[in-house]
Amino acid sequence: MYILNFFLNLFPCLKCKNMSTYIQFLYQLVFGSKGHQPFISAKNQYILFGYIAGVLKRKSCHSYIVGGAVNHIHIITHIHPVICPAYLIKDIKEASHALILRERALFQNFPGWQVGYSGFTYHISCKESLINYVKNQAEHHKTISFKDELIKLLNEHEVYFKDEYLFI
Repeated sequence: MYILNFFLNLFPCLKCKNMSTYIQFLYQLVFGSKGHQPFISAKNQYILFGYIAGVLKRKSCHSYIVGGAVNHIHIITHIHPVICPAYLIKDIKEASHALILRERALFQNFPGWQVGYSGFTYHISCKESLINYVKNQAEHHKTISFKDELIKLLNEHEVYFKDEYLFI
């Protein structure tokens, strides 16, 4: 307490100032099913994507879009400043896994989520192109596999990885 009072007396302007937190981190979060097992279909995708968007909202994160393809999820979001991305992904995976178990008839082939995830940050000017990228996942994956897509993203963002650990 003595040190705090010392600084407040030394810098009286600190007494009347309130600090706030201002951030602008646009994330793309990507994770998939164990073994790349396809389980997302036209019949169940909106339930899963909407549920994940709800988890983000409950965590005070702004979700721009949640989408993906048959075996993986892409999330474009701002993450609340007090939320750790790893804990957010853990919560999303746990909550969506519980949903999938409750709605087993819709998600018959779900093997579980892969252990890890990938996360990338972008400048806010990329927001619209990222949203369109996620919207067009079904079309995009007619020409590129999830593995190749992920490797491309990792390389573009200069993220070091070992191939043998990529899809555990």
